[in-house]
Amino acid sequence: MEKRNSKIMMYVLFLLAGFSLAGCATVEGIGKDVESAGEAVQDAADGD
Repeated sequence: MEKRNSKIMMYVLFLLAGFSLAGCATVEGIGKDVESAGEAVQDAADGD
């Protein structure tokens, strides 16, 4: 029974690690999008 619990715990940890990595990539992508949008607004304000 203890071996089964440790396998379940291992799967849960792998899932959490996967979600964490996916979340980091998503946040990074959103940050890049916001940065490029800000640069576009700045360029428009400068008249370029």
